[in-house]
Amino acid sequence: MEHHGTFGPDVFGRGAEHAARFFGTPQYIIGQTLVVIAWIALNGVAISFRWDPYPFILLNLAFSTQAAYAAPLILLAQTRQAERDKGSEERAERHHERLERMAAEREEAIRTGTEQLVKLLSSNTELTRQDKELTEKVAALTREIHAQVTSKG
Repeated sequence: MEHHGTFGPDVFGRGAEHAARFFGTPQYIIGQTLVVIAWIALNGVAISFRWDPYPFILLNLAFSTQAAYAAPLILLAQTRQAERDKGSEERAERHHERLERMAAEREEAIRTGTEQLVKLLSSNTELTRQDKELTEKVAALTREIHAQVTSKG
């Protein structure tokens, strides 16, 4: 599934996200530190060719320009990520609701099955009582018949 933010699946938005991710890497921090050290060293040592003498105004301008572009790119990347997160949360919520609905349906099915089992057991118990009563009546009649047959004989 392709994710994109307010600005669509455009190259600029994807580029902003890549740049924002790169600005937070150790490679970028180390690389920028090495460039600053080299810049100051070359401008401090070079006697005849100083393109940016102390207080390094051109270096400050470069940092300001970088910050002016980095901040909006990072904000754009954050906006796109926030929209992806929102979509993910909405999908998770729908999934959770579906699971709750399925659990309620299973619970109702279990409740219905339990009620049917209780009815069946009650019916079976009632039949067992009736069978016992019939057996006792048959036994009583058998004794009666036996008593009459033995008394006539």
